[in-house]
Amino acid sequence: MVSKPSEEPGSAEDAVPVPAAPVAVKILVAGGFGVGKTTLVSAVSEIRPLQTEELLTDRGVGVDDTAGVEQKTTTTVAMDFGRITIRDGLVLYLFGTPGQDRFWFMWDELSFGALGAVVLADTRRLADCFPAVDYFENRGLPFVIGVNCFDDGYDYTAEEIREALDVGSGAPVVLCDVRDRASGKEVLTTLVKHLLAVHEQQSRADVPAL
Repeated sequence: MVSKPSEEPGSAEDAVPVPAAPVAVKILVAGGFGVGKTTLVSAVSEIRPLQTEELLTDRGVGVDDTAGVEQKTTTTVAMDFGRITIRDGLVLYLFGTPGQDRFWFMWDELSFGALGAVVLADTRRLADCFPAVDYFENRGLPFVIGVNCFDDGYDYTAEEIREALDVGSGAPVVLCDVRDRASGKEVLTTLVKHLLAVHEQQSRADVPAL
């Protein structure tokens, strides 16, 4: 009669590693009207993105500022949603905010639980991203500036953008093309590195002096 092997602590079964649950991080993608938020989420998402775009209508005339983006025919009225795996065990859930002033009331709901944000900037309408910068600065939410380089946009350096937005050295500035997945992923990777750096600084500040 063959005896059944004992299942005691320290056996081979105990040595099998249990896969850790992936870390999920909520990220906002914000910026002015027509800056490329929906395009960024769509380009990098590994799942079919959720979009809430509607056609622009006559009701928006005199309300929505379309100067510089006259060719735009749709607008996000609620949010965009996508997902991207940055590396094994780290998944970003992307929430694109509506860019028009009349939909800003949704930002508080969308920002709940977010750990960081991407503020997209258009050099043709740079002032349009000021409200997003102010919003995240006032709430202490770390963010990076992603400068979407449109073909007919102005050619500024990252440092010139940083100075124009008055964000100092705290927020990284990345030149990008949101239509390109690799470029968009670079922006998100920069944000993750920034979040880790901010967390490390806060951890050091919380350690009491000896």
